[in-house]
Amino acid sequence: MSKKFSIFLSALFCTFIGGVAVISLLLPDKDFSPLENRYLQDPPRLSLENLNSGKFMEDAEDYVSDHIVGRDFWVAAKAWSERLSGKKESNGVYFGKQDTLINQVDTPSQAKLDKDMGYLDTLVGNMSVPVYFGLIPSAAEIWKDRLPEGAPTADEKAIIDKLYFSTGASTIDMYGALEAHSEEDLYYRTDHHWTSLGAFYGANAILEAMGLEPLELDSYQKTTVTDQFYGTSFSTSGVRWLPPDSIDTYVPGDGVKVTSYFNGAPEEGSLYVDSKLEVKDKYSYFLGGNQALCVIETEHTDAPSVLVVRDSYTDSLAPFLTERFSKIHLFDLRYNLTSIQSYVEEHDIDTVIVLYSFSNFASDDKLFLLAR
Repeated sequence: MSKKFSIFLSALFCTFIGGVAVISLLLPDKDFSPLENRYLQDPPRLSLENLNSGKFMEDAEDYVSDHIVGRDFWVAAKAWSERLSGKKESNGVYFGKQDTLINQVDTPSQAKLDKDMGYLDTLVGNMSVPVYFGLIPSAAEIWKDRLPEGAPTADEKAIIDKLYFSTGASTIDMYGALEAHSEEDLYYRTDHHWTSLGAFYGANAILEAMGLEPLELDSYQKTTVTDQFYGTSFSTSGVRWLPPDSIDTYVPGDGVKVTSYFNGAPEEGSLYVDSKLEVKDKYSYFLGGNQALCVIETEHTDAPSVLVVRDSYTDSLAPFLTERFSKIHLFDLRYNLTSIQSYVEEHDIDTVIVLYSFSNFASDDKLFLLAR
């Protein structure tokens, strides 16, 4: 390579870097990245404390990274290069078989699990009604055959079995219900949640544990409400070459009254919110997304009522629960500090279910509220 050509390449590279920097500075900042489904870093705050701790430089690096021009392209290019280099994972998401993105699940701290199970058993002791406990295994457990060879992930079944053995609550065999149908589309390929089909099998596991009549899949008509769903695993991984998921429903949304508490005050809700199909987070189509409390009243006035202490997996499960319960109270500890014991007594609830995905149960820092 001649000296002139080397100088030309260096100048071209510097011009490119300088141009990217100038354009990035001139463009208005964005608060949110729809493609990554997250809020972007705010400008770093200059203070003596932040300088001394190193937080200023850390925030500055994150800010520059988040607001560089063409960020979506660079994120996708990084994922492509990792894939081509033979890497099987990006940002904690495995490139699985059958065009499936599977979140890695770390083995949780046994000390944390023991503490949280103590909170659960305190809840059982506080209740005058039956308490059921269910853990929903992730796609990494049920779809192990789709993981890259040798991919490390938690032994969820063994941990769930141990926790079930230790608790005084009645347990729900979510693992058995899903594993029996592992060849079916139980989870989204680009998202960590289960599909409506997976939720159907989960609902039947609950009904079986409670001795209630199971649901028949053949009695429903599947309706695809969108075929353009890209979920959280897609956003996190940077992968942009996979086809989208479809979102299906089975249970009609009419015949029920839904009251949602998004901001503390009651408002009319719905099992399905069509406007959410127009945004990136299409999973919020179920119930409208995260909320502190959601109360669903059905036409089955002679059926029992239930309170479900839950995470977002229950959003797509709720329609199936309307088939066997008179009232369903969905209680999210991330946003609701109300005493469960007081709430159950006040609303004359027949049964309590504590239902979490394995990953959320292992990481949730609000489970101490079970014991209030």
